[in-house]
Amino acid sequence: MSACRLCGAPLEHVVADLGVSPVANDFVREEDLGRMEPFYPLCALVCDVCLLVQLEAFEPPEQIFSDDYAYFSSYSTGWLEHSRRYTDAMVERFGLDASSKVVEIASNDGYLLQYFVEQGIPVLGVEPTANTAAVAIEKGVPTEVRFFGREAAADLRAEHAADLLIANNVLAHVPDLNDFVAGLALLLAPEGVLTIEFPHLLRLLEEAQFDTIYHEHYSYFALLTASRALERHGLAIFDVEELPTHGGSLRIYAGHEPREPGERVLELRAREHASGLKDIATYLVFAEKVRHEKREIVRFFIEQKEAGVSIAGYGAPAKGNTLLNYCGIGRDFIDYTVDLNPHKQGRYLPGTRIPIRDPDEIRRTQPDLVFILPWNIRGEVMEQLAFVRDWGGRFAARSPEIRIFP
Repeated sequence: MSACRLCGAPLEHVVADLGVSPVANDFVREEDLGRMEPFYPLCALVCDVCLLVQLEAFEPPEQIFSDDYAYFSSYSTGWLEHSRRYTDAMVERFGLDASSKVVEIASNDGYLLQYFVEQGIPVLGVEPTANTAAVAIEKGVPTEVRFFGREAAADLRAEHAADLLIANNVLAHVPDLNDFVAGLALLLAPEGVLTIEFPHLLRLLEEAQFDTIYHEHYSYFALLTASRALERHGLAIFDVEELPTHGGSLRIYAGHEPREPGERVLELRAREHASGLKDIATYLVFAEKVRHEKREIVRFFIEQKEAGVSIAGYGAPAKGNTLLNYCGIGRDFIDYTVDLNPHKQGRYLPGTRIPIRDPDEIRRTQPDLVFILPWNIRGEVMEQLAFVRDWGGRFAARSPEIRIFP
């Protein structure tokens, strides 16, 4: 029996059992098509003591976040705009200037810190994947290539104590949660502000976003559990924003204790409580909801193919690989998928072996239907591929149920 990565209690309750699946960002090279892929159980559990939803860790982070990591944040224009708006808001709200220090944990290819650099604010990125870090450094974003935790924070604190410490969409990716949060507390300057963004567990449960469950996401947070994780290490949340990103995310603001929670924190706490997030039964009914969604998705694809519809995919996101592998949707349904990221093109989706091609392939082959795997950026994709309508093509995506868009 596994132990909770936050409080250490034994884990007994299943939230969603998605069978076995390959690591979602382990894209297959042409020369490896004849080799075996490792598949691991993909089962979300909930701790009945602290209510953290989590996966067991089967692959160490060094294996998942390797120097061949294929996720580059800068290939989404919507995400870049989100990052620019964040930068402007933080500079204005906290009066950041050339005397400040901004540090981002899991800074990827410099997608965010580049905007602080443009405003003359000193920055440091901490990023474990050397290939994305190299791109950031080329952009003029100083980057330390290492995994973050207590040890890294102790090494960096003397020169890089952060007035603004950013940990966007990384908290879920950390197997040793307490070591990571302790590192955040150590690196944050005494009067500094920590902001963390993560997909909101409440939205995952309410909208059956089971495809956001994959091996890179070790934990799934609500305000309730994020507060508990931070409080264990002397950090207190004083504000929160609800964001549309990733199907519904939270941005929390925290600092060293004492910090009094603002009105938005109190309101969201009450709403999470009213939604049943403090009741173990809320989590246990999710499993049947997921099974129902699987049947609906499989039924949709069978109906389309029996009607003679040709289908191409758009994107090669981790969430798409969870959906395809759990539902058994392979090349018998989707001919190929496309992605703007050249690091993914020419490879194959893990498990399903659907080929990943350049987006121009859609214009060349003129599929009847484009299935958008990164449903969280559906609007951006439909605008980018508006030409599909020229031959009567349509789009499909989860929203949250699977549907067709003209």
